[in-house]
Amino acid sequence: MSKKTAATATKQEEITVEGIFGPGGMLEKRHPGYEFRPSQLEMARITEEAFQKHQHAIIEAGTGTGKTLAYLIPAIRSGRRVVVSTATKSLQEQLFQKDVPFLQRHFAPHLKAALMKGRNNFLCRQKVHQMADQPVLRGIDEVDWFAQIKDWEKLTETGDRNELTFLPDDAELWGRIDARSDLCTGQKCDAFQRCFITAMHQRAQDADLIIVNHHLFFADLAIRQDDFGSILPEYSAVVFDEAHEIEDVASDYFGRQISSYRFDELARDTENALRVLQIPAAQMRKQLARVRERGRSFFENFPEREGRYPFESEERKSFLERHHEAYDELAAAVKRVEAELSALSPKPEEVAALARRAAELRRELTFLLESEEKGYVYWYERRGKGVFLAATPIDVSNLLREKLFERFDTVVLTSATLAVGGRFDYLKQRLGVQQAKEEVLPQEFNFREQAMLYIPRALPDVRNPAFGASAADEIAKLLEISEGRAFCLFTSYVQMRDIFERVSAKVRFPLLLQGTAPRSILLDRFKTTPNAVLFATASFWQGVDVPGAQLSCVIIDKLPFAVPSDPIVAARVRALQEDGRNAFAEYQVPEAVLALKQGFGRLIRSKTDRGILAILDNRIRRMQYGRIFLESLPEYSTTQDLADVARFMENHPK
Repeated sequence: MSKKTAATATKQEEITVEGIFGPGGMLEKRHPGYEFRPSQLEMARITEEAFQKHQHAIIEAGTGTGKTLAYLIPAIRSGRRVVVSTATKSLQEQLFQKDVPFLQRHFAPHLKAALMKGRNNFLCRQKVHQMADQPVLRGIDEVDWFAQIKDWEKLTETGDRNELTFLPDDAELWGRIDARSDLCTGQKCDAFQRCFITAMHQRAQDADLIIVNHHLFFADLAIRQDDFGSILPEYSAVVFDEAHEIEDVASDYFGRQISSYRFDELARDTENALRVLQIPAAQMRKQLARVRERGRSFFENFPEREGRYPFESEERKSFLERHHEAYDELAAAVKRVEAELSALSPKPEEVAALARRAAELRRELTFLLESEEKGYVYWYERRGKGVFLAATPIDVSNLLREKLFERFDTVVLTSATLAVGGRFDYLKQRLGVQQAKEEVLPQEFNFREQAMLYIPRALPDVRNPAFGASAADEIAKLLEISEGRAFCLFTSYVQMRDIFERVSAKVRFPLLLQGTAPRSILLDRFKTTPNAVLFATASFWQGVDVPGAQLSCVIIDKLPFAVPSDPIVAARVRALQEDGRNAFAEYQVPEAVLALKQGFGRLIRSKTDRGILAILDNRIRRMQYGRIFLESLPEYSTTQDLADVARFMENHPK
């Protein structure tokens, strides 16, 4: 940390947290939208104490708490280099572009902050210069986009793809000119000193506050585990916002995965490199064509059914017995490419990087098909045209305890959904947290006044074949009361599509269906279409913010238990059972509770929001475990009578 920043931190220590967040404090004087929030003050106290006493903290803080400033200001006052990790890149941008400038203006003029993202978010200058004279652009659109990117490259300070508003999300051109490490030559590159990745790392080295997303954070932690260096500079404390997501993200990065696409990409990138570097290699091109062909032949052997399926030891042995020829030929084709790339002389660094990449791909293929290493669940998934093979840790708690909570003395976990039944036992068990200051902060909203929870009395059990038709009737009645303006959230695509068809014949409101357009476009349409209703699944249960009257009703079809046949869920259940524990009570129920809290959290986003929450699954009333769900939710007013719902909406005109 710079001397000026340290001096600022020391000076600010003379001002108490109450003097900043309390009534009449610095925030009230300097923030135009300030209102005193007791929970924000308490969160800032706990976070500051964690930084001062070098301890961990777990804080559940609901929407409206103002948690961003409640952790950023103590982080700055600590005088330490702090990493803040968020769930998404959009949350990163908000922190960096909105909150940090406010703090620099009013609290810490010398604060240095850096935004770090994965390499594929940035332009590679070397690739742009190499491509400029090569006939590798496809179609008029790519020619036009590339011309604009060439002009932008000369002006941009960051090289961040986020600045390219004209480039579609799915534009293949970006994958050929971004800065991902597969073809990076590092310090040997002619553009190294002007490289956007170099500049990002330099800004991070100089920064007091480094803002990342969970994916980049755990990519770095996994690299440190393997002693391959690091992505992030050294730091001493971490704040995880939206911390309920970190188990899944950590599981991905401490696991292993390949896909059918990676063999095509290896061939494509090698062909492009040979063309750009003007290396005549007719024999090599034949080998690359063989990699493509062998890759297609091998992955065609996986069933065509969509979804994720177990691929454990016996299944892999059986698969290899039936398809050993296709497997051996693919591995041999990749090995030949690796050998020929290694044998090229002279060998530019780009070619050496491709040879290393081929070797890594072959090793991953071997591990995923032949490994007997315990502690992983092995699975495959077919998604559209792609097949993915993966090995995921069954339990990341020991890894996280050793690599995160024991290595760094201050880790702050916060989210609106961390506690189950008012306790953090489940979270601590899953993440390997042993000692931490724990607090569930009081809600800032008056949920009893602002929201009504409706659980229909007469609907059949969700497992009854008659449930779909009855649920559609109930949804239609609710939509008439709310005048549309609703999210209908489902636990499966099949149920979503079935009920969408049934409801569309019963109501007059504009209905939107997940899968008919990209997520961001659907959300924009929902926000701008009067009385719209969105039918969606898991990806809309969290991270979606629609304040105001446009969203006045959230309907959930079933308690969101994870699909028990999912290989990762099944392996984790089995591991707990083998340990003599109750997997349903200790894993499946808490997971579903947190998911339900996330889904319901879409409705009340401000003190003026009003609306209906409906859960069509009567197990929440009938089954003993339903009590845990109800105890974990805010204190909504509740009813089983549709007439009460209608009165509630009439009394809260929009």
